[in-house]
Amino acid sequence: MKIAQIEDNVKNVLLHSTQQDFLADFLLAFGKPKASISRLQAKGHASYNLSKNEHEVLWKNNVLYKFIKHDQLDSYIEEHADSDIVLKHKPRFIIATDFNTLVARDTRTEETLKIAFPELPNYVEFFLPWAGMEKATHTPDSPADVKAAEKMAKLFDMIRLDNPTKDARFLHSLNVFLTRLLFCFFAEDTDIFPKDLFSNCIQSHTAEDGKDLSNYLANLFRILNTEDRTKYPGYFRQFPYVNGGLFAEEHRVPQFSARSRAVLIECGTELNWSEINPDIFGSMIQAVVDTDQRANMGMHYTSVTNIMKVIDPLFLRDLYEELEKSRTNTRKLRELLLRLGKIRIFDPACGSGNFLIIAYKELRKLEMEILNQISVNEKQIDLGLSTIRLSQFYGIELDDFAHEVALLSLWLAEHQMNLVFMQRFGKANPTLPLKPSGSIVCGDATTVAWQTVCPVDEDSDTYILGNPPYLGSKKQNAEQKRSIATIFAHSRDYKNLDFIACWFYLAALYISGTSSKAGFVTTNSIVQGDQVGLLWPHIFAQDAEIGFAYESFKWGNNAKNTAGVSCVVIGLRAASKDPKWIYLQGQRIPAKNIGPYLTDSSNTIIYKSNQILSDLPEMVYGNMPLDGGFLKLETPEKDALVKAYPSAAKFIKKLTGGNEFLYNEERWCLWIEDEELDEALSIAPIAERIEQVKAFREDGGDVARTLVKRSHQFRYRRTATRSMMLVPCTSSERRDYLQVGFFDRSYIAIHSAQVIYDADAFVFGIVSSRLHMLWTKATCGTLDSRVRYSNIIAYNNFPFPVIADAMREKIRECTFKILAARENHPELVIADLYDPKLMPAELLEAHRSLDALIESCYQKTAFQNDEERLKALFKLYEKMTETEDA
Repeated sequence: MKIAQIEDNVKNVLLHSTQQDFLADFLLAFGKPKASISRLQAKGHASYNLSKNEHEVLWKNNVLYKFIKHDQLDSYIEEHADSDIVLKHKPRFIIATDFNTLVARDTRTEETLKIAFPELPNYVEFFLPWAGMEKATHTPDSPADVKAAEKMAKLFDMIRLDNPTKDARFLHSLNVFLTRLLFCFFAEDTDIFPKDLFSNCIQSHTAEDGKDLSNYLANLFRILNTEDRTKYPGYFRQFPYVNGGLFAEEHRVPQFSARSRAVLIECGTELNWSEINPDIFGSMIQAVVDTDQRANMGMHYTSVTNIMKVIDPLFLRDLYEELEKSRTNTRKLRELLLRLGKIRIFDPACGSGNFLIIAYKELRKLEMEILNQISVNEKQIDLGLSTIRLSQFYGIELDDFAHEVALLSLWLAEHQMNLVFMQRFGKANPTLPLKPSGSIVCGDATTVAWQTVCPVDEDSDTYILGNPPYLGSKKQNAEQKRSIATIFAHSRDYKNLDFIACWFYLAALYISGTSSKAGFVTTNSIVQGDQVGLLWPHIFAQDAEIGFAYESFKWGNNAKNTAGVSCVVIGLRAASKDPKWIYLQGQRIPAKNIGPYLTDSSNTIIYKSNQILSDLPEMVYGNMPLDGGFLKLETPEKDALVKAYPSAAKFIKKLTGGNEFLYNEERWCLWIEDEELDEALSIAPIAERIEQVKAFREDGGDVARTLVKRSHQFRYRRTATRSMMLVPCTSSERRDYLQVGFFDRSYIAIHSAQVIYDADAFVFGIVSSRLHMLWTKATCGTLDSRVRYSNIIAYNNFPFPVIADAMREKIRECTFKILAARENHPELVIADLYDPKLMPAELLEAHRSLDALIESCYQKTAFQNDEERLKALFKLYEKMTETEDA
């Protein structure tokens, strides 16, 4: 749902809703499901309203609302902000109103809103989390960007209706037209053109039916590229000469109707384009021309915060440090200015240019700081003009429209920074006529030779950066797979590589033997699991190293559904003795070397192993049924079967796996020995299920067909003699510990879990430790936002030192305390017990006691942070594997 639509919805609520129905209608305005609102308004046990108080509504995770007297509004909010009921049910907003004034509190950001009730439509942004648009903690993205993108989307749709052709040349012309239109809107609100000149001229000089607008705009664009205006009418001569390439080529202008003309005028008159951020809006406007992206408008742009995680360690921090060292030395300051004028920024997946724009702005800000310091040192007033040019910025972008927008956005950013320069120093480079924009090529970065776009120049500092496409192997199209095959033709194991591996390898080739450096935002998948072994040997073979790295962080901006991806930032450079840095939990930590798991360690890679490194028992997958689901039973099915055929009970066993353990889900399975088959087949429902398994396997692959003759059994049939220890194959990455369980021999484990049969409680303690979870996260990789647990990577390779029997016994004792703490909370399932927000204090304390004990096996002093923990694990792994190899 778009912000503009929400505003209209809230206006209608104020016009038509009653006081009794206000909250329900207000929630509906933000897209809350009607069925949920009906349940909220219902009476009795079925109601979502958890409050028993009159005129009060409590909807878990959503809202605590009260109709209350005016003099109690503020006190109600204050009293409930940290109340037990809010802590328990976690309503996002607390709202109190007397329908003259409304007071609201966001319980997550702790922001408070107090407004006159009729002003509510002007403050819908405060409640946008209800619509899935989270308020980010960094500098917020202007709603103007979103509104403008939505308005342009409406205009684009109308233009396409007026011009139904799908001709490729026209579509390119349409892309160019939209960028020219955006420039004109921006120009009339930022003093490039006289105020509102463009919109007013269209209103005054074109017919309301829109039929002459195409010809009018074609003439205007031609004039904006013409320096001599003498032969043109006076109303055209009001427009300044623009040039710079934006209006240089002749392109077909689309036809307009009365409706599309009206919307075009609205875009100019109803929006303040001076509030637009080119770095953000550019990405949003891409969604205008790709209707498949409309629902995700703004999702994929990289926030300024995340861009700075690349730019700052890649080059900006060093430049500012140089400024600090040179503050009193004007000669060195001028040398630094010259250096800025030679820096080259290259984004080989530039999209609409947000990395290039932020890099440009940051360099301009630094330049102004240097000039200001020279002014202080020399007491000069005339310091000259900016020497940073758009031609220092390079890019490759596959999408034609994004390529055009990137060029435009750089021009807009230049104008914005010229205005700032003017305010500080009294003069600036003129914006018009436009200078050549960045050297941005429309093409495929995996096939275009990077050196042809941004040639290697050892006299300049070249920094490659960006946020290339990730795409795991299963999400790649045929063309992308061909690109990987070509780039990694020297490798046999390339088919499972993430698509972003192309950019890392091409960057390593580019910087090899040069002073160039690279930094990319990427999903953390390339520093976890199989991807490490598939990619990083090729990077290191180019004599490249990791110069800096940011720990895993959640991808985020204020768009909907952006929380699922975990990212890292990795900097590459030619191998050197320069300092290396790991950014961890807000700290900048020096490292001797940054390994491919982003730890202070060697470049050791953890490969799959069937051999267990430490003195631990074998861990295997639970049993794979390969049964089409026909040997498994839900509880009602089991009960019905046993009720009808009591003798069937002997063939039924309890089933457990990942979800069954985590969420206490009850499931069952048929477990029939060969000698029991005839008896089992005498029970009709069992015979029918076995026949269904047989049919399933006959239609299956080679493995399935080999199992047809024993269709009464799972593919694998391991069981415990006494008990078994179970670890789910996937676990939420939010959790600090793997969830480990003990089950008696009556249970059958399936392949959604890893199992140690007849395990010692001592092993439970090791696998349950924070150290083991850190090792798992580092080496195994993730599936969406879940940690994947692998016996042949995490468990078999886990380095655990040789310890005395007395220490083993202490670990067992800690294990039993953990199990006891769990049993004290039967109201919580395992998933909730290990949710950081719900974990009982006694369980957390039991785990911390275990952690202290396990960690003391590695070193006598306590670890200071997770980086130290991982460093110790990798160091021991290297020592143990060296011993093995010897």
